[in-house]
Amino acid sequence: MRTLYLDIFSGISGDMFLGAMLDLGVDFTALERELKKLRLEGYTLTASRRQKCAIEGVKFDVHLACGGAVDDSHSHAHSHEHTHTHGHSHDHSHEHSHGTGGTHTRNFAQISELIHASGLGEWVKQKAVAVFLRVARAEGRIHGMAPYEVHFHEVGAVDSIVDIVGACVALDLLGRPRVLAGPLVEGTGFIQCAHGRFPIPAPATLNILAERGVVITQCEEPHELVTPTGAAIVAEFAESFGPMQGLRLEKVGFGLGTRDHHTRPNVLRAVLGVSGEAAAATLTHDWDTDTVTVLETNLDDINAEVLGHFVERALAEGALDVFHTPIQMKKNRPGVLLSVLCAEADADKFCALMLRETSAFGVRRTVATRRKLQREFTVAQTAYGEVRVKLGMLDGKRVQAAPEFESCRALAGKAGVPIKAVYDAALRAVQG
Repeated sequence: MRTLYLDIFSGISGDMFLGAMLDLGVDFTALERELKKLRLEGYTLTASRRQKCAIEGVKFDVHLACGGAVDDSHSHAHSHEHTHTHGHSHDHSHEHSHGTGGTHTRNFAQISELIHASGLGEWVKQKAVAVFLRVARAEGRIHGMAPYEVHFHEVGAVDSIVDIVGACVALDLLGRPRVLAGPLVEGTGFIQCAHGRFPIPAPATLNILAERGVVITQCEEPHELVTPTGAAIVAEFAESFGPMQGLRLEKVGFGLGTRDHHTRPNVLRAVLGVSGEAAAATLTHDWDTDTVTVLETNLDDINAEVLGHFVERALAEGALDVFHTPIQMKKNRPGVLLSVLCAEADADKFCALMLRETSAFGVRRTVATRRKLQREFTVAQTAYGEVRVKLGMLDGKRVQAAPEFESCRALAGKAGVPIKAVYDAALRAVQG
C-alpha cells in the first residue's frame, strides 16, 4: 500500500497541503471538476509553479468573488464570535467582506448537508465532514457551544470548504494512500482575535491537536505556521507523527505558502512511497499491506441485545470489522471478547464508542500489520444468470475466488434453487 509522508517542519495549511498534492501528481482539472460537484459559488481556483527560498513547488490559491486570494497559510475560518479578517493578524493579503456585504454565515450542520447533498464520492463526503467536525468541535469548546451551532462566516466557509473537501478529493485521486506525518512544528508570537491577543498556537488549532493527542514543538519563527484547517486535515488522516522510517521513496512534492519566513522555507514537503514492512514485502510478493488498530475488551455483564446493537453501530460508523468471541473470565465466569478493527486515525473514536455503548471500563489497543491479496472482479456466466465474483491475486496468479452473496441470493430466489447451487455454478465458471 502506498504511503504519503507529510514533513511538517514549516507548518501545514489547507492551501499548502493541496499544493503539495498537486506537485505529487494530482490532476488540477480533475480536482476542479470534483469540487464543482459541491455546487458552491463565489470562488475560482489557480495553481502555479513558484519558488520559496529556491525550493520549487506548487502554489494553490482560492480566489473569492469579493476579491483577492485566500491564503490559508495565515488565515482560516472562525466561528461567529471572532471579528473577522478571515483569520489571524499577520500579513493578510486582504480583509474579507462577509459575502455580498451582509453577515451571512453557514453553520456546521449546513456545511455537512451541503457536502452530503453533493455528487462527490461517499469516501470523500465522509472524510470531509469528519475534518470539518474537528474544526467545529474545537470552536465549540472555545465558545461553549455544540459543534452543530458553530457558525462560519460566509466567505470563510467558502475557502474552508474548498480546502477541506479539496484535500479529501486529492487523497482520493492519489489512491487513498496511508498517511504518516513528521513531528509537528509551530511558530511563536501572538495572533489577534476578537477578545484580544492570543499566543500561538491559535485556540482552535490547539484544541484540534489536543483532541488527537498530537505532540507539538514551537520554533523561533515569529508567525503562525499551523492553521486550524491544516491541523484538522493532519489530525484526521495521519496515523502517527514521527521521523521517516524505512520509507522507499517514489516522489517528492512541495506545497508553497505565501509569506516569506525568516528561518525556513514556507513549504510543506510531501513524500510518496512505500513504508516499513510494506517496502520489504513488495520485494518478494505483490500483496497489499497496511496497518490497522485492534481494540479489545473483555465483558461478562453485557446484555446480548446491547452487544448486537454495538456491532451494528460500529460497522455503520466505519469499523473495518467487529466481532465477539466466547471466553472464560475470572472466577470461571463466561464472557465475551469484543474486538474492533479500524484505521489508526479512527481508533480514539471507536475506543470512546466502546466505553459509552458497552459495559467496558477499559479498552486494549494494539497496532497490527496486514497482508492482503490484490483484488479483481469478474462476472461469471452461469445457467442461472450473471454472478459478480471477487478474485484474490498473488504474484499474478489467482489464489481465491468468492462469488458475491447478494448476487447469488437474488438469482437463487428467481430460479427457485438453493443458493449453494448458484454459488457452486459461479465457482465452476471462473475456474473453468
